[in-house]
Amino acid sequence: MWPYKLQCFDCQREPAAVETGLRCKTCDGLLEVKFELKGKKKPSWDHRQVSVWKYRELLPIENEESIITLAEGGTGLHRCTRLGRKLGLKKLYVKNEGENPTGSFKDRGMTVAISKAKELGKKKVLCASTGNTSASLAAYSARAGMECIVLVPKGKVAGGKLLQVAMHGAKIIQVKGDFDQAFKTALKLAKRRRDLYLMNSINPYRLEGQKTLAFEISDQLGSKAPDSVILPVGNGGNISAAWKGFTEFQQLSITKTRPRMIGIQAEKAAPIANAVKRRENKIRLVYNPQTLATAIRIGSPVNWPKVLKAIKESKGTAETVTDSEILQAQRELATLEGIFVEPASAASVAGLKKLRANMRVDASETIVCVTTGHGLKDPSVLERLPKSRTGYNLEITNRTNLDALRRII
Repeated sequence: MWPYKLQCFDCQREPAAVETGLRCKTCDGLLEVKFELKGKKKPSWDHRQVSVWKYRELLPIENEESIITLAEGGTGLHRCTRLGRKLGLKKLYVKNEGENPTGSFKDRGMTVAISKAKELGKKKVLCASTGNTSASLAAYSARAGMECIVLVPKGKVAGGKLLQVAMHGAKIIQVKGDFDQAFKTALKLAKRRRDLYLMNSINPYRLEGQKTLAFEISDQLGSKAPDSVILPVGNGGNISAAWKGFTEFQQLSITKTRPRMIGIQAEKAAPIANAVKRRENKIRLVYNPQTLATAIRIGSPVNWPKVLKAIKESKGTAETVTDSEILQAQRELATLEGIFVEPASAASVAGLKKLRANMRVDASETIVCVTTGHGLKDPSVLERLPKSRTGYNLEITNRTNLDALRRII
């Protein structure tokens, strides 16, 4: 591991790296991990298996014995020729994070965050979640032998995700309200109970794991950055972490360029996209956000300063999509490319379609859409599919029914 420091995103104060507080004590700003890369050269990691820990020199874990892993990372970068042809794009890729151990991109960050928790001597971990974070934390804390507590909005978490949490033995606390209320409660608990280590994306060590998404994309494209990377945005940790990853690879001269970062939010849960469209430097909170894409149903995203900076620095943008556009993109990705993702994941593809229709993405660009979670995370989508997709109710017992079957097929 290379030397690193913690730094406040706002005032640049540098607290001790062993400090377990998650905000700057001077200005209450977000913290981030900073590696000193000047004069550094690419490590000899090409012989290593593709995973998050392939890039361990750029991850803030000092003792390799602290590493808790479930073989996360190494997800596919799929060339989508059929979908690309439909959208008039020559080089469209999908980075399918649903291939991670618990079925979402959260595993990238959680392996680093739980390893840091172990290194700091933590025994109990805590998070608020719309589902994927809690599923991932439950799995990694079980692997580490730590006690896990998750706060979820009551009645608003997809069944597949809640099942994962329960099976891994975490303690589930259902909070009345939405994710933002659950997160506020988790913050209060973490402040009052020093033995609880908060593992949401406010935790800078978690975002270090998530930046490996950018490392892998660049490696899979032959040490090149794509022209644009499109991601669903909820709390904003993933898009800001990916930008940090692309920046570090450029600083190491592994890649020459960095991509435009494009964030996609659901129309009625879009504080960041709305700020970008209004060209404002601060978001306006969305109270009672609404979307069937539960993983991005967040009206008060904690990482919004980092997201706005990433979009501005990369000359990127943000867009909103409706629930119907999300569901349509989910079906097209599944039927044209065989990639089944949860609704929130399909927001990136829905956003690309809208950007392409408005000629804001060029046909010649190399584009990567990030899909963040597996489709089985949220089986409730089955209820919204037309009957022709869910099957015909036929009992094959006689000639008449065989004739009916022939007409169907």
